[in-house]
Amino acid sequence: MLVLSHADVARLLTYEACIPLMRDAMIALSRGRTRQLLRSIIDLDAGRAFGVMPGAMGGQEAFGAKLVSVFPENFAAGKPSHQGVIVVFDASTGAPTAIVDAGEVTAIRTASASAAATDILARPDAARLAVLGYGEQAWRHIEAIRQVRRLTHVTIWGRDRALADALAVRTREIFGIAAVAADDVASAAADADIICTTTAAHDPILDTGHVRPGTHINAVGSSRAGPAEIGNALVVRSRFIADYRAGVLEQGAEFLNARAAGLIGDDHVLGEIGDVMDGKLAGRIAPEDVTIYKSIGHVVQDLASAAWLCAAAGKAGIGANVAF
Repeated sequence: MLVLSHADVARLLTYEACIPLMRDAMIALSRGRTRQLLRSIIDLDAGRAFGVMPGAMGGQEAFGAKLVSVFPENFAAGKPSHQGVIVVFDASTGAPTAIVDAGEVTAIRTASASAAATDILARPDAARLAVLGYGEQAWRHIEAIRQVRRLTHVTIWGRDRALADALAVRTREIFGIAAVAADDVASAAADADIICTTTAAHDPILDTGHVRPGTHINAVGSSRAGPAEIGNALVVRSRFIADYRAGVLEQGAEFLNARAAGLIGDDHVLGEIGDVMDGKLAGRIAPEDVTIYKSIGHVVQDLASAAWLCAAAGKAGIGANVAF
């Protein structure tokens, strides 16, 4: 069995590789070539959680599951908030063939999926990015979005101004992009062409009055029913597109809140981002449209990444092979 560590994944899975990989995986999902169940979540003490995500890529491609713990307090200690493993099985023999670090895959594939969605939904001239949050996904989204748009400015907001300032400094120093921290969400979003919400907010922080016409939003921070980052009026205003429609209809908090308020029906989820990428669904129709890509994450993103990593590791001679 091949075992790929956090360091192995970080070395191999670049954004240049992962963004097109996510595009292909989401098209495969929307074409019905993959199979998956909704994620199961067990709530633990102190806001922690344990999730199980099983799925299959279809045909003779890999199947397996991601097992992941979420410990939000780890960020303050410099540790990953998401930790776990992706277990990959061989579709022809049924044998388990690989264990891959899930924390690093989740970090890269989530931002890469947002970048792929941004590439097809944001205006071609979009250059100003606002990031709400300053955790791992905030940084990963800056890394990934710059792969698909020529960013000229990044604004960062978070409840701890010092941490938002630190992320702005990191962005300036590493990427040479003008970056500042904002005092509030309204200031951060005011001039943005692209907004990424990557917070752990329980109640909405971004609403329609914060967002100018033509903006694209990646709603990432909430991946389950309950915590929501985006207010009802903004959901109603938007062209709302899911990563996985069945998942968003059951677990997409922002959509569920607006539906519960009687403001929208299921048809407000226009379809999946894979349908847009496949040319079967219009994404942005007009320059002034506000588009939302609702990301809850799904296991075919993890399995596609893990299968690609196994092949790349074999070619590069990376990873540990252990008897099973």
